[in-house]
Amino acid sequence: MPEHLELQHLVDLSVGSGDESVPNLLENKRPLIKRCPYLGLILATLSSLFFSLCSVIVKSLVNIDPMQLAMFRFIGVLLPTIPIVIYTEQPVFPQGKRVLLILRSIVGTVGLMLSFYAFRNMPLADASVIVFSVPVFVALFARVFLKEPCGIWNTISIILTLIGVILITHPPFIFGTYQIETNQNYNSLRGAIAAFVSTIFGANAYVLLRVLKGLHFSVIMTNFGAIAIVQTLFYSFIFGALCMPNCGTERFLVVCLALFSYLGQILLTMSLQMEQAGPVAIARSADIVFAFLWQVMFFNEIPSKFSVFGAVLVLSSVMLVGLRKWALALPADSQLRSKLGVLAQ
Repeated sequence: MPEHLELQHLVDLSVGSGDESVPNLLENKRPLIKRCPYLGLILATLSSLFFSLCSVIVKSLVNIDPMQLAMFRFIGVLLPTIPIVIYTEQPVFPQGKRVLLILRSIVGTVGLMLSFYAFRNMPLADASVIVFSVPVFVALFARVFLKEPCGIWNTISIILTLIGVILITHPPFIFGTYQIETNQNYNSLRGAIAAFVSTIFGANAYVLLRVLKGLHFSVIMTNFGAIAIVQTLFYSFIFGALCMPNCGTERFLVVCLALFSYLGQILLTMSLQMEQAGPVAIARSADIVFAFLWQVMFFNEIPSKFSVFGAVLVLSSVMLVGLRKWALALPADSQLRSKLGVLAQ
């Protein structure tokens, strides 16, 4: 899965856990927040911009296998967390959690690689919408593996998302033969399967993160980045996909891929330390809007009516999850919570 979704969950847990080793940026930047009360949401939207540009780069670099591109992306995951883990003096590979850390890294790596294959074999916006639906399915797998309650709003979100995914992928056995208007050769079935399976892996990565919630987020991200780099390097070597990017544009875009991943993570971390997770999740929905914009601008592909309607359903589901999370985090006597009404129940 895209690691920015996991980072959002990790920072949310670490900030709310009372860990004194994590600097409380909210207190240090309170004057800045007073001058710009929506700064956290602005930073979350900017992080969406950088992460969506990463997807554009993955789709553009057709001469480099997605597995190897994932390796470059994971370099952007590892670099920002190394200074944090050193500064906080956290145990990098703690006993009793090693199997879970490895399993969580493997699941997350496979999810991200599959999402990259989806970007290659589907229109950018369609793949982005399906991959971005990960948080909606977390409740389902948390119910199965962690026995957490799955209420009516989670059920509605899952149903809306599934309908949206069906509209986006428009399977032939429901819609008949449907031709996408595009200048590229797509394997829509392969792309749809890769995107949906990526979502399943991503949701299970969230479940594993909940099991590991006692660990500092930098420990989990450091293990994720390091193990993922080794894993993608191994896959690239085994499948003969390991190659050196060509000089010029390709190498420049590879550097941009790692740099944009780094910037996206830093901005997302800062936004989550300035704002609650619910509003940030809603602001992060801009990722889908950017994906549709880039699809038209860079790839000259006009979204179909099925894709647009499906994206609206998925976007509504993600926003519903974000609003509910926001409502539940508010104080019981909050006027805003009372306005959100049944979502807080």
